[in-house]
Amino acid sequence: MMLAVFTLLFSIFAACLSPSLQVSAQVADPRLTGTWTTKSKKVVTGPDFYDPVSDRLKEPSHPGISYSFTNDGFFEEAYYRVVANPTVPECSKAIMQFQHGKFNIQANGSLVLTPFDVDGRQLVSNPCAGGNAAYYRYNQSELFERYEILIDPFHKVQRLNLYRFDGSPVQPMYLELKSPQMLPTKILNPIPAPGESGTGKNKVKRDSVDEIEFFEPLNKDAFVRRKNFLTVDRWWWVGVILTSVGGVAMFYS
Repeated sequence: MMLAVFTLLFSIFAACLSPSLQVSAQVADPRLTGTWTTKSKKVVTGPDFYDPVSDRLKEPSHPGISYSFTNDGFFEEAYYRVVANPTVPECSKAIMQFQHGKFNIQANGSLVLTPFDVDGRQLVSNPCAGGNAAYYRYNQSELFERYEILIDPFHKVQRLNLYRFDGSPVQPMYLELKSPQMLPTKILNPIPAPGESGTGKNKVKRDSVDEIEFFEPLNKDAFVRRKNFLTVDRWWWVGVILTSVGGVAMFYS
């Protein structure tokens, strides 16, 4: 009799506990699987953004963001941002970032991305700070407070909304490919052990505030050709100046 009661109580306890275990152990969400990109569709993860063999980032024609997720817990991200300089417009800065690694979904619905720390890359190009771009190793784990997947009411396609750790939204992304376009889900450029050739001698520098790891430049001669987003504005001002000069000349002639 006591054994039967004990067995019944154990079964009830296991039944109550198992749902919470399933939630906390969740690795991926099938709805996330695929490649997502922002509206321009010019930035897409995979070999068109980063070439791990030559270790180079490939500049897209327009800025944007792209994330890819697999159904077994791997991710890849590609960022291309242009930071305007209102004071000196011709000194606008371009930033490209690549990371990949593992992700998991927490019991509270938050999304945690943990990159392979040696594979991340960041390229910063500033035309007013010299002719060459600065190319670094880059490593930053990411926490998204929550995410949602819905059908965009205007475009009628699946849309991914990510919300940063503070609740602020990331630019919406749309499903580009249901089968994720990604580089191999493993470390692509390991740092050689001491005594081996390679770039392993680069010293790590940690920012304790943002917990971002920066390394010394991988290639101080790295150069990526930037698109000139200001060409149209520049020629417009040239036209205005020439028109004004012509008007003054006609007035005094």
